[in-house]
Amino acid sequence: MHSQIILFDGFDPLDVVAPYEVLTAGGTASGGAVTVELVSAEGPREVVSGAGGPALRATAALVPDRPGLIVVPGASGRVGDPADAPGDGAGTPGPTGADESIPVLLGRTLSTPLPALLKQAMDHPEVVVAGVCGGSLVLAMAGLLAGRRATTHHMGLDTLDATGVHAVRARVVDDGDLVTGAGVTSGLDLALYLLEREVGPRIAHAVEELFAHERRGTLWRAEGPEPAPF
Repeated sequence: MHSQIILFDGFDPLDVVAPYEVLTAGGTASGGAVTVELVSAEGPREVVSGAGGPALRATAALVPDRPGLIVVPGASGRVGDPADAPGDGAGTPGPTGADESIPVLLGRTLSTPLPALLKQAMDHPEVVVAGVCGGSLVLAMAGLLAGRRATTHHMGLDTLDATGVHAVRARVVDDGDLVTGAGVTSGLDLALYLLEREVGPRIAHAVEELFAHERRGTLWRAEGPEPAPF
């Protein structure tokens, strides 16, 4: 399983690094059945994370029709209304670019090549798209998740629902070729679940033990009877 983890300006470092480490360790544990690379919509470049965080290097361009996994992270910044962000309120960065709100950083992805590439990925039958935290909102704001089941950080669930998504309050939501995780640390659980689903539970368990991390929270899948209303 080849895994492409997307970097965009303002990304949240933990949303990227947690899945990267889990999937890389899964590659080692599986004898190379999992490969991982950092990519961007624009191609190889240094990409600066949000909130004045570190830069990471995308080593390649996102290839939306390459079979495997594509991971979309969220953003790191202030929690607040886009109108409260520094700058002109229209997506122009403030003086430092380090104090921008998460909604502004996520919304800025819509003016890049990323939405069109993600649409190609979502349309490809051999690609699984995963969203970590605000990564689900990137997909939803691009109009790609209407009618789907997904989750995001608990503070963004209402926004997710407003885009036509069936928002699920769960740690990880498996909707077939779309798998999403909740808050930032859920990137660990999301990646471990994907290892279990795509490569096997013994590989996922070995990585879980290596990282001394026990998966937590509720996993939602579209299986079993529909629950009756309470």
